[in-house]
Amino acid sequence: MSEVTPSLFSAVIAAPFGRMGIRLEAGELRELVYLPAAYELRTPRDALSREIAAQLKAYFKQPDFTFALPIPEVGTEHQRKVWQQISAIPCGAVLTYAQVARRIGSAPRAVGQACGANWFPLIIPCHRVTAANGIGGFARHDSGFHQEVKRWLLWHERVPGYC
Repeated sequence: MSEVTPSLFSAVIAAPFGRMGIRLEAGELRELVYLPAAYELRTPRDALSREIAAQLKAYFKQPDFTFALPIPEVGTEHQRKVWQQISAIPCGAVLTYAQVARRIGSAPRAVGQACGANWFPLIIPCHRVTAANGIGGFARHDSGFHQEVKRWLLWHERVPGYC
C-alpha cells in the first residue's frame, strides 16, 4: 500500500465512515484507500475518477451494488487466488481466514496477509473475511479506525452479528 498523502489521490470522496481516496496511475485505477474524515475532499478530476466515485457512492447507498470497474492484474499468484475467492463471497456473508485458506490450499495467516495487500477494497471485498472467533484484522490493522470501517461495512451489508 502507498504512503497516504492527499497529493496521491485523483479524488477523495465522502464515505459513511470517513473518506475514500481514489488513486490513478497511468490512466488506470491503482488503489482505493480508507481515510479518516479529517482528509479534505477532492473532486474527481477526470472521467475514470468520476466513474469510480459514482460506483463507490452507489455501494454506500446499496450494499449489494455490483462494481464494474477495470482493475489491473497486480499482486502475486497467491494473492490473486485469495482475492478471487474473496470476490466470490456474496454480500451479507463472510468466510473465515481458515475457510478461504482451505479452499485454495493455503494457510490462514497467508490469507490474512493477502487481504492486507488488497489494493482495491470494496471491489475485492476483503472485509468479508473474518477471524474464526471475531472480526479479525483489516487493512493491516487490528484496532482503531480500520476496525471501525470493517464493522461499518459488515453492518452495511447486514452480516448477521454485525447488524
